[in-house]
Amino acid sequence: MTSADTHPSGVWYRTTAELAVQAYLLIRQQQALTFEAFKAYVPEARDPGTGRYIAITFTEAPPEIAPGRVLPQFTAWMVSRDGAQPENCDVETDRGQLSALAPHWPIQELKGQRVLLIGAGSIGGAAATALSGYGVGRLDVVDPDRLLYHNIPRHICSSNAVGRYKVDALAKHIAPKWTETDVSGFRIDAIADADLLRPLIDMASVVVCTVDGVEPRRVISYLCKRAGRPLVLACVLADGRYGEILRLRPFPEVGCLECQRRALHSSGQMDLEPTLDRGYGEGTRHNPMTAVGTDLHLMGSLAAKAAVATILQDLGHLDQILEDDNAVVALRPEAGLAEPFDSARAMSIHWYPSAATFPDCLACHPA
Repeated sequence: MTSADTHPSGVWYRTTAELAVQAYLLIRQQQALTFEAFKAYVPEARDPGTGRYIAITFTEAPPEIAPGRVLPQFTAWMVSRDGAQPENCDVETDRGQLSALAPHWPIQELKGQRVLLIGAGSIGGAAATALSGYGVGRLDVVDPDRLLYHNIPRHICSSNAVGRYKVDALAKHIAPKWTETDVSGFRIDAIADADLLRPLIDMASVVVCTVDGVEPRRVISYLCKRAGRPLVLACVLADGRYGEILRLRPFPEVGCLECQRRALHSSGQMDLEPTLDRGYGEGTRHNPMTAVGTDLHLMGSLAAKAAVATILQDLGHLDQILEDDNAVVALRPEAGLAEPFDSARAMSIHWYPSAATFPDCLACHPA
């Protein structure tokens, strides 16, 4: 037993419910018991002599002081000859950090879910942290790259992780806090190792894609469409001016990523996706940074929320229904752009529905 202050180690005492009530009243009144009164409740309490020590008292069945409000089982006491001063005590148990959210959040249901995250960069790192914070039980992370110095200003991991594979650095970053999430890293490329992605997609409840570049995103869209798995894609476009979330659910009438882009073109709207190929990955070591790291983290968190909402909606949680499937977030908006990138104010969110399939799309209508 230790404390944040420079006091010697203390002891535990099992006590009755009466002392729990006394501690509650004394804390509210900022008062203390005399040492003699404390010893009357705790006969085995040791004499502090001229010093002092910390005692933790445990009450197995503390009383209820109001409907639904039970006094804590543990109380900390600073014990000296001048008296015993009670303090609130926070005790770590083995139940896990997120279990305390139940029943207000469906922890047990999410504990049994498996999410595949493809891309462990700035957006992916934030998405992984948020998915763990929501209570997803299993997180598979795919990325072939190492974390480099130029990544650090925008990545969730610190410079201590430079040189490690991103998937390993991310797993180590998450493990100490989100102990309920089992993180596995896979150092594979979305295009070159597409065959290795297939079984991971099949095992996932939902897939989240945060990779850069048009080609890998469309490969992942194709694989998810064929596997019948919902896909959430997150990115920033136009040098970080806009963030985009696309949710492609595995319904026959919902088109793949290629269909979504073709629908924008055919209706005279704007497709900014090609700007992804200007370099938000390895190429940024030669290009100036344009997307603010915190904006990237925002998009990662939104992607995680969309993924978790998709899971919970499928499980019957009607409070998790999204306004629509696709969203454009204005981060540093630019005047004069066409829909859906026509938001004029920062943090405006433009929701719009997913487009239908095109009859000649081989991903949606294989021969």
